[in-house]
Formats: sequence, structure tokens, C-alpha cells
Amino acid sequence: MPRLLASPRAAATSAGVGLLLVVASMVVPRLLDEDVRVHWPPLHADWDPRIGVLTVPAVVLGLVLVLLLPRLARSAPWRAVLLTGFTATWLWIMALALTEGTDGLARVFERRQEYVYDAQSVGSIHTMLQTFVDRIPFDAPDNWYVHVAGHPPGALLYFVGIDRLGITDPFWIGVVCVTIASTAIVAVLLTLRTLGSEQLARSAMPWIVLAPSAVWMGVNGDAVFTAVAAWGLALLAVAAVHRRVLPAIGAGVLLGYCVYLSYGLVLLGILAVAVLIIARTWRPLPWALGGAGVVAALFTLGGFAWWEAYPVLRERYYAGIASERAYSYWVWGDIAAWTFTVGLAVWAAFPYAAKAFRTNVLVQLAAAALLTIAVATLSGMSKAEVERIFLPFTIWVVTLPSLLPGRWHRPLLLSQVVLALCAQQLLLTRW
Repeated sequence: MPRLLASPRAAATSAGVGLLLVVASMVVPRLLDEDVRVHWPPLHADWDPRIGVLTVPAVVLGLVLVLLLPRLARSAPWRAVLLTGFTATWLWIMALALTEGTDGLARVFERRQEYVYDAQSVGSIHTMLQTFVDRIPFDAPDNWYVHVAGHPPGALLYFVGIDRLGITDPFWIGVVCVTIASTAIVAVLLTLRTLGSEQLARSAMPWIVLAPSAVWMGVNGDAVFTAVAAWGLALLAVAAVHRRVLPAIGAGVLLGYCVYLSYGLVLLGILAVAVLIIARTWRPLPWALGGAGVVAALFTLGGFAWWEAYPVLRERYYAGIASERAYSYWVWGDIAAWTFTVGLAVWAAFPYAAKAFRTNVLVQLAAAALLTIAVATLSGMSKAEVERIFLPFTIWVVTLPSLLPGRWHRPLLLSQVVLALCAQQLLLTRW
């Protein structure tokens, strides 16, 4: 694709701003002697270097992908590009996680605060839905653990479904999550091709695969939410461009279900509107709303009312650690934490993206995702832990470095790999 005439100095300045933000997020709590309620600001992690023999396969794979992916993205047949994107994503996520052995996937799902513990105690799904809101408050008898309480029951139902399929080992639960999460890249590429061009989608593929967000993809529920959201938006794009009813209904079902996976995913409405504006049609909207309405009706008839649960969740949120996390820090500290998932390559691309906004679909979708992230941060309902919370929006932003001059691509892809390896090997993340 043609490169845009933007200043390399502007790219360097923008990346420098991102770096300064990250440094400030680390230094300010120490200078002010302020406890921002994470162990290694701005990430929910601990400093725990543990480089070992299992690091070697991840390093080798990362280097191979840096060398091969740009070439394959340019020259392979389209279906091969999709398959390569999925396979490379799966391998890269697994290689990073397995630097710690099987514990790299299993650790998160073994924690009582996660979904699996509560999912394995669910008997009747109908009873679970009817009593779900009652079990959100801290002082409720048999209250839900942190993540189940903090999300609508759609998230818990996903893990109940895995349990009912007989997948109970935390490692294999992790493998399932990685596999589902890895399909998100296919949805994003199809969306870019549908709304823009195949060349645009091809250029984005290596950047999605090697984004540092791979450290967090596959080892938490939000990675699965990312895939569901991406497929919902992909179906909406197909419905808008090709004027198909079934994809519109399917988009509504998936995006509607997202609202029952995480309260914050109601903000996907910004990206959905962006898709329709780019496609220059509102035709799919009634059908999509109908699909979403069916999902809402099923949950409501089952006994769970979203609008009743959210105020109760807010009370629990602010009764817990969120009340001790200062908004004055996290309103910008969130962006510093998010920077670890996108890398400075994305910051470097911002000036190029600004010049391309009017004509480039990739930039327009990324801008909608950035607006979503800004709204989520300003809301105060996402203070810390955004390295996982923002994943459904982040996947649209990590495509931006494809706009940068071609001679920068391999060095910057390598920088993404190095950042992912450092985050994985030097920090013990909570996800």
C-alpha cells in the first residue's frame, strides 16, 4: 500500500510521548509515595525475572515470524493469509505462555477469583441466572468471587459450557481460550477486506499477530470476549456491504451477547456505528438490534436483568479495591498500562494515522477503538487491569504501524516481539 508523507520526527516525538507516559506511570507513585494498588505500576503484575530454557523456543519463533510474516502477508493466497494469521497467532501466544511450562496457561484458571472456580459449582443454570444479582454484593451469603461478580452471567456461562463439555483441567481450559482468542485476527482481517481492501488487510496481519497484547491473549476471559466482539463486527461489515439479513442478525446476536460477557462491552456500540458509517448504510441496524434484542430477552426471561445488575455491580466495585485506586492517577495510568499491550510502534504511527483518517478504513476503525478506550478510561470503571480489559478494542489499534514506511517494519516488528518477551519473562502478570 502507498506510504503516507508524514514526518519521521513526528513519529519519533509521538513514540517519545508514549515512553514518557510509561516512565511517569512508574515513577510518580514512588515520588509521591502513593499506593496505586498494583504491585508493579502501571501493570497488575510483579517484578519476577525467570528466563530459562523454555524462553529459547519463544525467541526463535518470534524471530522467524518477524522474518516470514511480512512476506507471506504480501504474497500468499488470501485464504492462506487468514490461515497463517490464525496459526501464527496461536503459536505465538502459546510459545509466550509456555515459557513457564504448562503453568503459564493453567495458573490464571486455577485461581479462586477467576471464573472456573464458580463455574464448576453451578448446578442449575436457571437458578444461577435467577440468583445472580443477589450474589454480587460483598455481604451476600455465598457471594460470587471477583471476576464472576464483576461481569454479567454470559462470561460465567462460557466457562460453565466448557465444564459441561468435560474440559476441567486448567491447562486445557487455557488451550481452548487461546484457540478461540486466536480466531479474532481472522475476523479483523475479513472486516478490513470487506470495508476497505484485501491489500489493507494483508498489511495489517503481521502487526496483529506480533502485538505485545499476545502476552495477555488466551489466558483470561477477555481474550475470548475479543474474539466474540471481532466476529460480531465482521458480520456487521458483511451485512452492511453486501446487504445480507442473516449476517446482520448474527452480528446483533454476537454483539448483544458481548454486553452479557462484560458490562464495559456496551461501548462496542461505538465501533459498530463506525462500521455502518464507513459502509455508508444503516440498513443492517434494525436486524442487528433485533438479534441483540433476542439475546437480551433470553437472559431477562431466564431471570437476569442487566439494568438491575449494573447498579449493584457499581456498589461492589467501589466497595472493593477500586475505591483505593486513585482516579487522578489511573485516568492516565490506564493509557500507560495499555501501552505495554500495543508497543511504542503504535504511538509512532499516530501522526501517520492522523494524516490518513479521511481515506483509510484501518485508521477509521482504530480511531473508533481509541475513542472507546478514552471513554472507558474517563468513566472511572476501568482503573488498572486494562491490559486485559481493553483487549476487544486494542486489536483494532495494533494495525496502525502498517502505515509506517516499509523500511521501518522489520525493526518495529522486532521491537514488538522484544516487548512481549520482556513482559512475559521479567514480569509475573496476574493474567
